[in-house]
Amino acid sequence: MIEIRNATPDDVSLILFFIKELALYEKAPNEVVATEEILKENLFGARPYAEVVIAEYCENVTGERKAAGFALFFHNFSTWTGRPGLYLEDLFVLPEYRGCGVGKKLLTHLAAIAKARQCPRYEWVVLDWNEPSRKFYEGLGAKPLTEWIIHRVAGKSLDELAAM
Repeated sequence: MIEIRNATPDDVSLILFFIKELALYEKAPNEVVATEEILKENLFGARPYAEVVIAEYCENVTGERKAAGFALFFHNFSTWTGRPGLYLEDLFVLPEYRGCGVGKKLLTHLAAIAKARQCPRYEWVVLDWNEPSRKFYEGLGAKPLTEWIIHRVAGKSLDELAAM
């Protein structure tokens, strides 16, 4: 059985663990600079910037719940619809729980949140080389938006742009 629950400040170390595991999977383990303190402030502080849900897998034999994955999401906004959308920043399931329905449960849970909050859109990005995830998402009805190109300004470029 899979249960989805909202993360609490007590989950910060678990969230950081999942982030680091995701970075390993995405072949970028040295790019994680987040710390427990940063996450606690930005997820549970005076102005939370994102929300996190934790998937727990319950073994039928022991009844023990084990953290199996997480999803971190926030709202964006569509000027065309005049409504917020739900943006999935990260989803990760531990390898031993893949194929058990954990990823699907996280995605459907967030879809229900999007509907409850009247979000007409629920979107995310996936790395072009991540064929298993792309097929999984498309199997659930997600459509790739190939005409859109993501742009990012970070580091020195962000400093320079902000100083113009």
